Amino acid sequence: MKNTFGNSVTITLFGESHGEQIGAVLDGIPAGIKIDTDLIDLFLLRRKPKGKISTKRVEPDEYRIVSGVKDGITCGTPICVTIENKNVNSSDYNEFHSVPRPSHADFTARIKYGGHEDYRGGGHFSGRVTAPIAVLGAIAVSILNSKGIRLGTHIKNLHGISDRDFQNLNEDISALNASDYPVLSEEAKTSMIRKTESAADNGDSLGGILETVITGVQAGIGEPFFDSVESVISHAVFSVPAVKGIEFGLGFGFGDKTGSEANDEFFTNGKSVFTKTNNNGGILGGITNGMPIIFRTAIKPTPSVFKTQNSVNLDSMTNTSLTVKGRHDPAIIHRAAVVVESVSALALLDLLSSFYGTKGLGNE
Repeated sequence: MKNTFGNSVTITLFGESHGEQIGAVLDGIPAGIKIDTDLIDLFLLRRKPKGKISTKRVEPDEYRIVSGVKDGITCGTPICVTIENKNVNSSDYNEFHSVPRPSHADFTARIKYGGHEDYRGGGHFSGRVTAPIAVLGAIAVSILNSKGIRLGTHIKNLHGISDRDFQNLNEDISALNASDYPVLSEEAKTSMIRKTESAADNGDSLGGILETVITGVQAGIGEPFFDSVESVISHAVFSVPAVKGIEFGLGFGFGDKTGSEANDEFFTNGKSVFTKTNNNGGILGGITNGMPIIFRTAIKPTPSVFKTQNSVNLDSMTNTSLTVKGRHDPAIIHRAAVVVESVSALALLDLLSSFYGTKGLGNE
């Protein structure tokens, strides 16, 4: 059993959806870094449910930093964040211990933990546990921003509705970070919200694709093979509930290209080296090449839908059906954007610490 990610900068998750508290521990952050509480509040706000397009379970998300920070400054010791669960309704989940919900972790959790898992609200597998990730993600992003590195994530596609592409990266990142819904086009926002509301009315859910850009990362970060930039970011991103795919740069689009079409040709301004295109998403041989890192993440539809579905009673080993009750998101993608951004920032901090050492993350 492993609930820790990272080598030099590590994050450990704890807690369950309907437990007393959820939380996380961030280790490897040097002393002397000011905690940006405004950015933490913004990240939690971006993750919060939003009206009809989200779950009706709304938590206050009042976080506490209980170690590693004194007078708003990091001490160099592990930073522990806790958040109380205050709005739970566990009775909605009694049935699912015996009859697993399709496409949820109910079945695999029971097999792995022998029936001793906390199944309420999905337990440790729930998206609820991503709230402390958003807190630590904000700390990571604050450190990266101080190094000239910026991150932005938008909904590239929601069930067939597409947002516009990134254009001016700095302006687009600023707009996304200030937005209450992570898209670049107001027209796309209106259409996506309307379609999500329609899915909610029909007791169903929607999936989509997120696109993330990271600017300001110098060339030379990362390792070939097992600790490549793609490997480390993918490891972190796949830990986010509902993520089922990732591609960097042109990704699977390379399958339709020739080498001459796909190659990113180099040029220089006399001081730095650039590429004319960025089909490789800022990464060559597992190492950053100085161009923006770009990747897309597939988010599956929320598996809790208010329709009768087939399942199995694991106690009697008989076929049965179930209808999900409770409070669930008709689409999780708009709330997942800041979580994907958070784990990406934490992964990048770990990669940078391998290059600079953890002290290199602090104030110079």
